[in-house]
Amino acid sequence: MMAVARSDTSIFGRWWWTVDRWMLLALLSLVAIGAVLVLAASPAVAKNIGAEPLHFVKRHLLLLGPAIAIMVGTSLLAPKDVNRLALLVFFVSLVLLALTLSTGVEIKGARRWLSIGGFSLQASEFAKVSLIVVSAWLFAEWRSNGNMAGWLIAFLLCAVTLGLIIKQPDLGTVLIVATAWLSQFFLAGLSGWLVAVLATAAVFGAVGAYFVFPHVASRVDRFLDPASGDSYQVDRSREAFVNGGLFGQGPAEGRIKALLPDAHADFIFAVIGEEMGLFACLIIVALFAFIVLRGFLRLLDERSLFVLLAVGGLLTVFGLQAFVNMASSLHLIPTKGMTLPLVSYGGSSLLALALAMGMVLALTRRRAETSSLP
Repeated sequence: MMAVARSDTSIFGRWWWTVDRWMLLALLSLVAIGAVLVLAASPAVAKNIGAEPLHFVKRHLLLLGPAIAIMVGTSLLAPKDVNRLALLVFFVSLVLLALTLSTGVEIKGARRWLSIGGFSLQASEFAKVSLIVVSAWLFAEWRSNGNMAGWLIAFLLCAVTLGLIIKQPDLGTVLIVATAWLSQFFLAGLSGWLVAVLATAAVFGAVGAYFVFPHVASRVDRFLDPASGDSYQVDRSREAFVNGGLFGQGPAEGRIKALLPDAHADFIFAVIGEEMGLFACLIIVALFAFIVLRGFLRLLDERSLFVLLAVGGLLTVFGLQAFVNMASSLHLIPTKGMTLPLVSYGGSSLLALALAMGMVLALTRRRAETSSLP
């Protein structure tokens, strides 16, 4: 860690002595590991689609600087400014989500991306992050002022957001957003009868998705019975972990990445397993666990309900997405196309999660006085 005098009253000095430097170091470690892994995994993927070998590497490295700048820059903000930024990002994301359904690019039967200046933007990545912070503010207003409109508005905003994402469709993102939002509602003081109603609705929704969406039924069926359909990617992923053993085949020595269409994105954890082995995988898991647990520990003495709900929700999104990616690669749950946070290739995911963790760093900074937000 660099040396900064405690007497330094500059913006940077005050930030340095109040931000969680260990969490920041863990986050930057994930970003660095991701850069190395994309360099290792993506040339084979690029070759398979007829692109130049460093096509994905260049695009990923091009966004690393902005991602780090977003994370650090956001961490400088006060809680009120974090809330204002989230409001702006949320309403812009809603507009972009609506545009995606009409003018978005369709890939593999899903319409999730907007092409803007040669860059594919996935608005749902930014919507899920900003919705969590906006909902935290509304829930805090509800609890502090007794104004029922707070949770009703939060519910409507969540319903609209999830409805737009379902239309894409992207049920994995819906699952993560709904789980984080419900955890916030529960922490804010959700009544017992509403818990029962929403839990029942969630169960019926999950069952309904199996019958309404063929791709959901196919993934669940293949998870329960691999012989019932094509399980090529999962089989190759599991083979990669077997090949890697404890210490791996060595950097750039893996062969499965040449056979996996999404080795640089959804199945990058399998590349780690084959080339670096079990111990490297455990280090990755430990980094994610450290960040999530460290974040929750910073909340133990927190007096602001807004900060408690916002950080809790953002950490739930971050940790749950990491779990879904790694568990899918290991065939512990049905496969779901989802990036490994800050590690996988994917510009929208990288920038949105950098924004999310910048907000976490900002909201968990040690301050002499509690924010005036509830």
